[in-house]
Amino acid sequence: MFAFAVAAVFLLLFGAGVLRDRRRFRNAVYLGLATTFLGVGLLAAIEDAPPGIAGTALILLLLVVALGPVALAALLCANGVKMIRKEGRRPANLLALLAGLGMFGVMALAAVAVVTHSRLLGAAVLTLLLLLGYVSFLFLCFVGYAALYRRMPVRREADYVVVLGAGLLGGRRVPPLLASRLERGRQAYEGLAERRGPDAPATAAVPAAPDPDPQGLGVAKARTPLPPLPPLLVTSGGQGPDEEVPESHAMADYLVDRGFPADRILREDRSRTTEENLRFSKVLMDAERPGAECVIVTNDFHAFRAALLARRTGVNGQVVGSPTAAYYWPSATIREFAAVFLTYRRVNLPICGALLLLGALVFVAAL
Repeated sequence: MFAFAVAAVFLLLFGAGVLRDRRRFRNAVYLGLATTFLGVGLLAAIEDAPPGIAGTALILLLLVVALGPVALAALLCANGVKMIRKEGRRPANLLALLAGLGMFGVMALAAVAVVTHSRLLGAAVLTLLLLLGYVSFLFLCFVGYAALYRRMPVRREADYVVVLGAGLLGGRRVPPLLASRLERGRQAYEGLAERRGPDAPATAAVPAAPDPDPQGLGVAKARTPLPPLPPLLVTSGGQGPDEEVPESHAMADYLVDRGFPADRILREDRSRTTEENLRFSKVLMDAERPGAECVIVTNDFHAFRAALLARRTGVNGQVVGSPTAAYYWPSATIREFAAVFLTYRRVNLPICGALLLLGALVFVAAL
């Protein structure tokens, strides 16, 4: 019962965190802790289950613990090879393969430590398992909450749709990954524009301040509210060293060539990173409509990290994701998690240091 009570507390913290601001990594940790303690509670409850059910559950658990890491490492290696064949040997494309090989390496080291009864190897394996346990827990929190975040409803009213850039093919052509973002951005724009109506003015009208009582009758005349402005779409991306044009220009041209109204596009062409995408887009939005709300569009694997950065940069917007090829997911997700892990390095690195120290103390105690 204690584990269930702790799980309920973390679930309440998770719910409160989402209501306050869904763009917080602590929400992912709360959800992960709630799930972990719920699992512990269910495992403890197996003792009270009928013998057949309890035995089956324990066998399944042992199979998952024993074979799960091997299967996962094999899948990562296979995906890594496919990623290299399709996308090339850039470092970012090697992450899934390196993760799978690393898992096999740790398992091999553990087997050698058991066979040789080496205390040094045993301490090294224990330290690695502690580090991997911590990092794996955060990774599962990240993946689980990112999947949930992508399914949360986005606001039905916004002034802007911001499409984040990506690299160009041949220096000027929009690749499929970026085209997916642009098509999702078009959908978001059309949904917002439809709700605001076709007769919304293109620019804000600034009426003169009327006399609240023009007839001198002591009755203020009601002001006529201005119709809402139509949304604008921001293409965000600067020019890389191997690109002939800024990404935002290629993105805007892609949309215009497919019938999107050119006068509803703003081009942010200075940014080099996702954080700069958001900061410089915010400058454009605030110049046109201060304090405006927006919908940010990127690929689905990138949505949660973009949301974390949007909160950090003060952008008033939620993030939606566009579809990505399945083979691209593992390496992209590992890359996104690594970036988030380092973003919170002031917390994560000291914890990793403490785990390393704990492993060293265990080794010294075993001498």
